[in-house]
Amino acid sequence: MNIPRSSYPRIVIIGGGFGGISLAQKLSKKEVQVVLLDKNNYHTFQPLLYQVSTGGLEPDSIAYPLRKVLIGYDNFFFRLAEVNEILAEKKVLNTSIGQVSYDYLVVATGSETNFFGNKELEKNAMAMKSIPQSLNLRSLILENFEQALLTDDYHERDALMNFVIVGGGPTGVELAGALAEIKKGILPKDYPDLDTRRAQINLVQGGDRLLDAMSDNASEKSENFLEKLGVQVWKNTRVTGYNGKTVTTKTDLTFETATLVWAAGVMGATIKGLDAKELLAGGNRLNVNQFNQVEGYPEIFAIGDIACMESKDYPRGHPMMAQPAIQQGKHLGENLVRLVDGKSLKPFSYRDKGSMATVGRNKAVVDLKKIKFQGVFAWFVWMFVHLFFLIGFRNRVVVFVNWVYNYVRFDREARLIIRPFKRNYSQFKD
Repeated sequence: MNIPRSSYPRIVIIGGGFGGISLAQKLSKKEVQVVLLDKNNYHTFQPLLYQVSTGGLEPDSIAYPLRKVLIGYDNFFFRLAEVNEILAEKKVLNTSIGQVSYDYLVVATGSETNFFGNKELEKNAMAMKSIPQSLNLRSLILENFEQALLTDDYHERDALMNFVIVGGGPTGVELAGALAEIKKGILPKDYPDLDTRRAQINLVQGGDRLLDAMSDNASEKSENFLEKLGVQVWKNTRVTGYNGKTVTTKTDLTFETATLVWAAGVMGATIKGLDAKELLAGGNRLNVNQFNQVEGYPEIFAIGDIACMESKDYPRGHPMMAQPAIQQGKHLGENLVRLVDGKSLKPFSYRDKGSMATVGRNKAVVDLKKIKFQGVFAWFVWMFVHLFFLIGFRNRVVVFVNWVYNYVRFDREARLIIRPFKRNYSQFKD
């Protein structure tokens, strides 16, 4: 890997997400050698992936080069690599570009889409956890409408304009709201010779309310917002399969659709060598102690979505969101310096800064620790917070300008099929 030897302890970080970036920044000026490994050379701001999928933003506005994050810092090295196995006894990683040794290892691999073992859904549904997946979804949405223009079969045309989103969390709610606004303000202009009023957006939730991690007020208000936008909300409905044409559920309700978006769950992205059942908690997450150490491995730490730190307040671990990852990264940076200096570690304490979700233009819900509010002001708060946490001044400016333009013109300029997504449309014909 051409990483020079150093008298400083080597800390290897796997993953350039929120946790990995926060940790690397915290260690940037310390007397340690930091090696960051990631299969991509960029950090993705995942909360805005749905806007890439719906043409509101271009992907480069929510991505940031990992090498640029800590440019100019000594003893920092980035390598574009995929980690295949962790050999904990040897303190060595097997990667796609060779082996790398470590003194301390931090697993910050984040999460991946959880299909709960359903292979049919995994094969045919669309996920939205990465920029390539979001671009595939954007292409498929646009291709479906192009194909709808070409068919004389009403059944096929309806299926092409019917969208089913499974999962009533923030991702599902935000995507449903964005698609509803596209149907209302953009499709009639782009496709004047197509009856886009027949397009349907269905949001399917297995539980009895949306945004079940937020307050009852946020849940109720978000559902009201969506229904006013024309989204059909189906609660207490569990999807059991999708063959690429028909969505089946436990309640015998079915949907004919060319697009099923799976936003119903995530699980930890584990790596071989640390994937034994005794190391894992629910959701495929690594059990860690109050210092983020993986149980049984004092030199290995895990932060963010992959880490499950059980406590009285969080019996199933911290929520799999950006804030816990950022806070754990910063805290672990301090602890690793203390560890190198021979000092005792300090336990991690999560500071809950609240939750929020947007449901469309002038519509959002915000739950803070002491106050909860919805509507236009919540929407402005949502925008400010997301702009603040974007990495890079250019990205903040580009996203802000895009949002202002989209708001004033009621438009989404990035309706481009850059990378076509191949789908067999003949299956919709009788």
